[in-house]
Amino acid sequence: MKLKALNILVVVLISIVFIAGCGDATPAEHIEDSVSPAVADPSSSQIIGQVSDTEAKEAATVSIDGLGSFSFIPEEVETTRPDIFQPGYFSLFDVLVHLSDKGDIDLNYNFDESLNTHVIENLNGHDYWWYSAYYDGGWPERSVFRMDHYPYKDKTTLNFVKVTEDYLNQVYWTYADEVRRRNDNDGKIIIPNVIIKGKTESYHFQNVEVSAHNLRSDTFQPGVITAIDTILSLGEAGLLSYDLQWYESIGTAGLVKSYWVERINQDKSVGRCGFVYEAGDELFRFFKGNHNHIPSDIRVINSPAYLEYFWICI
Repeated sequence: MKLKALNILVVVLISIVFIAGCGDATPAEHIEDSVSPAVADPSSSQIIGQVSDTEAKEAATVSIDGLGSFSFIPEEVETTRPDIFQPGYFSLFDVLVHLSDKGDIDLNYNFDESLNTHVIENLNGHDYWWYSAYYDGGWPERSVFRMDHYPYKDKTTLNFVKVTEDYLNQVYWTYADEVRRRNDNDGKIIIPNVIIKGKTESYHFQNVEVSAHNLRSDTFQPGVITAIDTILSLGEAGLLSYDLQWYESIGTAGLVKSYWVERINQDKSVGRCGFVYEAGDELFRFFKGNHNHIPSDIRVINSPAYLEYFWICI
């Protein structure tokens, strides 16, 4: 089984450990403190496969805690973030706005520039809403990813749920920190810590400037930066080489349609071993909210405190 199965199954096994009381464990114990490691020839990097039709088209339903289930047609949903999404593509939050526009729910919201996201003021008179979502073949998992950045795909399971004010304040604090960091860097995304923990080599890069490579120009506007751009930027700087592989499906996930990091330097996915990733603030490391099944080529980043790719076997 290739990394296909790995990427879908890895969280299941680690979740068992997490639930058993090891939630604060990190994927590896040691990081080589090397900002300029010896690497394979960067010219050997490859992007394998091409983007296929990725626009959502299947009629779907969304569940809202205490209110029930509501149906929608993806082709009728418009995005509130045309600065991020191409026409025909939209986020989880846009589904909620669409239901409000249809008159199915009563939604009040605003755009908070200091957080670079839309904030729900109230939904049918109730405060403090968040979401639970996963793609085809996945399962419920914690996520602190901005809901108006999270791309909707066919076969997405989507629920909006009530949470506490304290929880949302913690999430929004990390958003504000990212925006401050980006503003302090004159609008550039410079990640303080980029960590790669491979099978044979581990690297710690500091203050990595990440640029857009428009790998997913089907979904995002030109210039939008995603997590996978970190690998491409390090490769462009001659600090590593990589292989990216397009997958239409992975194991039990019949609809994936994303690029995955197959190789970094000499560490290449094989059998049941390969790379997974996470990004965000230290407050939500690992299964606290940063590590979830949003492929890194569609995970838009603002200016996270860290980004990590790590090797794991199941």
